[in-house]
Amino acid sequence: MMNIKAFTLVSAVERELLMGDRDHISIECVECCGRNLYVGTNDCVIYHFLLEEKAMPTGTATFVATKQLHRHLGFKKPVNELCAASALNRLLVLCDNSITLVNMLNLEPVPSGARIKGATTFAVNENPVNGDPFCVEVCIISVKRRTVQMFLVYEDRVQIVKEVSTPEQPLAVAVDGYFLCLALTTQYIILNYSTGLSQDLFPYCSEEKPPIVKRIGRQEFLLAGPGGLGMFATVAGISQRAPVHWSENVIGAAVCFPYVIALDDEFITVHSMLDQQQKQTLPFKEGHILQDFEGRVIVATSKGVYILVPLPLEKQIQDLLANRRVEEALVLAKGARRNIPKEKFQLIETVMYRRILQQAGFIQFAQLQFLEAKELFRSSQLDVRELISLYPFLLPTSSSFTRSHPPLHEYADLNQLTQGDQEKMAKCKRFLMSYLNEIRSTEGANGYKEDIDTALLKLYAEADHDSLLDLLVTENFCLLTDSAAWLEKHKKFFALGLLYHYNKQDASAVQLWVNIVNGDIQDSTRSDLYEYIVDFLTYCLDQELVWTHADWLLQKSEEIGVQVFTKRPLDEQQQTSFNPDDIISCLKKYPKALVKYLEHLVIDRRLQKEEYHTHLAILYLEEVLRQRAPTGGKDVAPTETQAKLRRLLQKSDLYRVHLLKEKVQGAGLPMESAILHGKLGEHEKALHILVHDMGDFSAAEDYCLWSSEGRDAACRQRLFHTLLAMYLRAGPSAQDLTVAAVDLLNHHAREFDATQVLQTLPDTWSVQLLCPFLTGAMRDSIHARRTTQVALGLAKSENLIYMYDKMKLKGSAVRLSEQKLCQLCQNPFGEPVFVRYPNGGLVHTHCAASRHTAPSSPSPGTRT
Repeated sequence: MMNIKAFTLVSAVERELLMGDRDHISIECVECCGRNLYVGTNDCVIYHFLLEEKAMPTGTATFVATKQLHRHLGFKKPVNELCAASALNRLLVLCDNSITLVNMLNLEPVPSGARIKGATTFAVNENPVNGDPFCVEVCIISVKRRTVQMFLVYEDRVQIVKEVSTPEQPLAVAVDGYFLCLALTTQYIILNYSTGLSQDLFPYCSEEKPPIVKRIGRQEFLLAGPGGLGMFATVAGISQRAPVHWSENVIGAAVCFPYVIALDDEFITVHSMLDQQQKQTLPFKEGHILQDFEGRVIVATSKGVYILVPLPLEKQIQDLLANRRVEEALVLAKGARRNIPKEKFQLIETVMYRRILQQAGFIQFAQLQFLEAKELFRSSQLDVRELISLYPFLLPTSSSFTRSHPPLHEYADLNQLTQGDQEKMAKCKRFLMSYLNEIRSTEGANGYKEDIDTALLKLYAEADHDSLLDLLVTENFCLLTDSAAWLEKHKKFFALGLLYHYNKQDASAVQLWVNIVNGDIQDSTRSDLYEYIVDFLTYCLDQELVWTHADWLLQKSEEIGVQVFTKRPLDEQQQTSFNPDDIISCLKKYPKALVKYLEHLVIDRRLQKEEYHTHLAILYLEEVLRQRAPTGGKDVAPTETQAKLRRLLQKSDLYRVHLLKEKVQGAGLPMESAILHGKLGEHEKALHILVHDMGDFSAAEDYCLWSSEGRDAACRQRLFHTLLAMYLRAGPSAQDLTVAAVDLLNHHAREFDATQVLQTLPDTWSVQLLCPFLTGAMRDSIHARRTTQVALGLAKSENLIYMYDKMKLKGSAVRLSEQKLCQLCQNPFGEPVFVRYPNGGLVHTHCAASRHTAPSSPSPGTRT
């Protein structure tokens, strides 16, 4: 693992300042409280220094120590431990198995002489359970075997609180609340001194090396484990962090988040609590003290005191990013954001944290790690224009964007980033397409949607991407000037038309597409562009634009071009600018289109206007005559146009029959002539043409059916009798007419009056010949008789019911006196004439005649 510079080692107290030329003096312990530095030596002396910190431009600091005083404690033993209790203005000094209270400023023992005797080591509870702010909780390992004791230390007195026995001899202790973390002879344990319950942690051999127990946070401890591991443990006996791997010979440890610092005989090593990697190694020989005091880490040899000054986390992260160590930088940034108090490090501020993520994102982007880069860009809420600006010419010329300062990366543009590698450049462009498409509809695009969509359009156009058209036909914010120039440059003229349309410049759009169809400019985006233009103008609300291009559309294709009029939405067709007369006038030069449009009016829209029906019929007729002219035959099968003409003549009642009859006369169109005679009510003439001129008996039968469609049964019956009479008048010699008559009767028995038919039939016809007709006639007769009988029976039943009701009413007497009042007018009856309702109510006859509403009580019935 490559080292990073997390700490700088600076001198705090030089040897000369401490001991001069007395070589026999050595440092045993240190304590730091604010600017106050205390040093305990082997000759039972305490030194007090004031530290002055001076910041350096590099982000580190130097310290100058000024000696205040020193005090000999009056023993011949070394000062083993020091601990400041600033709330009490006291310094706890462990010397000769006794903890003495001295004044922090003048180092004089308290006048009361209060002390704790019989202590081999001690620890202050930094998470006290006693509520007294002028009291310090201290845990000592007693000289008694397997005993720890809890004391309350006041300004001038001490008080024992608890004495607890341990399974083995304790060697080191740390305190948090009611919990003691103890290093015993062979293992570490967590002991609740209030309840006496203990939890074994893991074994440890104290004979091989001294144990380490450090409280690093609320209810969490750092321990020297077996195999050169720094182990973390909570008061619940579990580990919430992975262990760090340090030296087998570690003799001291401290924590300065997010680092664990370890000291051995030759080195100070720095390990990350976030990824458990060793980050820095500092040579440091003969060190034997390593402690942290409220974020300040102090190390000492026997002759001098040094401070490990942490570099600002922001600078550490920037150094990692500069060395492309993105993962480590992100781990450090995220860990700092999660764990360090906000007031302690500026890094925690959201803006700074986002900036780090953005820098990391650009590093990943430059390494073509697009998935990682995208996630970093999104989570850091990157102004996407920072990314777009790397791509030359993608930002609109009107954009006011300027890059962040200081810059998030070192690249001028994509060419520099990819060093001209076209494959890498293509990958970067594909990534930007994908990323812009993802964020364009999110909150991240707010404020600069024009820049995003314009850049996306340019990328799509340059790459000939299918999504270009999708972008332009949906809601977008592409800037017209920039986008139009870019699309023109890349010959995306159809897309340019869509852009004009989206910006309400339909005239420019259609003219551009017309130029493509005419071949004036080249764009193969749509092979069906002519049909697209027709469809576009069909739904276009600009009627002037439709008229402008109507002739061009019809010249290209009459059948397709006319659709701009025939397929328009119905609500629009009602507008005066597109009334049918104007369109018909326009279409006079285009006969095929004119026929299509008149068919639309007459057949599709069913407009009931004589001139449209007549015009269409004449056009059909003219086309039929044109088609018949080369052949000149009589027995030619009807063409599609002729079939349309016949259908129109049959179905419509609005055309000018006499006009058409004149045009048909002598044109060799007997069927059409027959239809026109029928429209004039000249049914015999019509049937004569069909039967005698054409010999088309089937057409004659059809004529009877369609001519009587929508009329009463008597009309249809008259037509069929007329046809039958025409067949029979020919006499027995016309064999084909006789057969036709038989077929007519047998196939349409229901359309005839059987009695009348039987009176007109020749006597020579057999019953067998007319069997189907007679069977049908009998069936209809019987059905009619039975239906009549049923109706008669129902009427008799209803009449019987009324007679029964009447008898019931007559069976009851009605008393009429002067006291009886009319139910409607409330006046007495003057004569014995009245109307009685079924419920017994009596009213005057004139009241009953003029009544519109029944009296309220009692209400009369509906029958009298």
